[in-house]
Amino acid sequence: MLDFLAQNYGSIIAGAAVAAALLLAVVKVIKDKRTGKGGCGGNCANCVSCCGKKHKQ
Repeated sequence: MLDFLAQNYGSIIAGAAVAAALLLAVVKVIKDKRTGKGGCGGNCANCVSCCGKKHKQ
């Protein structure tokens, strides 16, 4: 077991860093969604992406 960790510590650290970055990104998206900052605001008149979807107001 220790041999495996010693031989692959670089990959393990890189994988842990990628997993941590992914976790932080998901947490930020969820937090922004809860506070109303993320995604579509429902104001189609000022939409720059021209999605064409109608929202209930």
